[in-house]
Amino acid sequence: MAHRILLTCGDPAGIGPELAPLALTSGVDLVWMGDPRHLPDATLWSEVAQPDDPVPTGHLPVLRHNFATPATAGVSDPANAQGVIDVIARAVKLAMQGQVAGITTAPINKQALKEGAGFAFPGHTEYLAHLGGDVPVAMMLASTTVTPPCRVVPATIHIPLADVPTALTRDVLEQAIRITHAAMIRDFGIAAPRIAVAGLNPHAGEGGNMGTEDRDMIAPLLDDLRAQGFNLSGPLPADTMFHAPARANYDAAVCAYHDQGLIPIKTLDFAGGVNVTLGLPFIRTSPDHGTAYDIAGKGLADPSSTIAALKMARDMAKART
Repeated sequence: MAHRILLTCGDPAGIGPELAPLALTSGVDLVWMGDPRHLPDATLWSEVAQPDDPVPTGHLPVLRHNFATPATAGVSDPANAQGVIDVIARAVKLAMQGQVAGITTAPINKQALKEGAGFAFPGHTEYLAHLGGDVPVAMMLASTTVTPPCRVVPATIHIPLADVPTALTRDVLEQAIRITHAAMIRDFGIAAPRIAVAGLNPHAGEGGNMGTEDRDMIAPLLDDLRAQGFNLSGPLPADTMFHAPARANYDAAVCAYHDQGLIPIKTLDFAGGVNVTLGLPFIRTSPDHGTAYDIAGKGLADPSSTIAALKMARDMAKART
């Protein structure tokens, strides 16, 4: 059985490559995929032919993937865009074949991929879902340093706030709840997940005084799912869901829109937050930050979120066995 977590290189002009050697301190058995020319000069690395091949102690195992050009820190190069895309696809193939236990993806620049290689997907997650068989997925942001943990799943993600009431249909919300419920069992080892569902409107609509969506759509859906055995609370006022005593009452929160869930977790655990794609046939986590071009190559990159993502991928793999 594969035991290594594959860490993709991400955008070679960002902080992804310099985080790889720092991540060795995580204690997670990992293998990095990318072009060794993009690693920091002092990195001790050994090329491997197979993901689980042994390397000397202290060396970073590297699955070589040659890119078109070297990288300049902080300066995106369109010539390397296809290499970034190909690394993701190759990593997924290895995960689907069972040759790695899971994937942790370093940050990419979606605009750079679009301009340099015609990347046709809105983001990393959508591409991974496509590679996994066009399966329905959900994005979870999970804390690693706060107790009780904060785990949030926005039912609608990267859309204008004005579009949320229309986009948040019964089917969309039900899918997010079902994916979250299944993932808490399969990936987090929680046999009977407790899921809190945030209302769309302030005070969860106040019985229709502040919008009718909570009363007319969300509440009936939750009642129907409870009748099927789901342990659900809500719709709840989002402004009282995320302090510690409230979090103690649930294992994950499904939120109506992006900022409703991401503001709390990034406030509570900015450096320790992990992005998890739920619903995939393989494990995928990522650090909750971007390419950070402004600090790339300056020795300022903080590996905390990458290390947290690697540890979560490892723990999820153990839960699946």
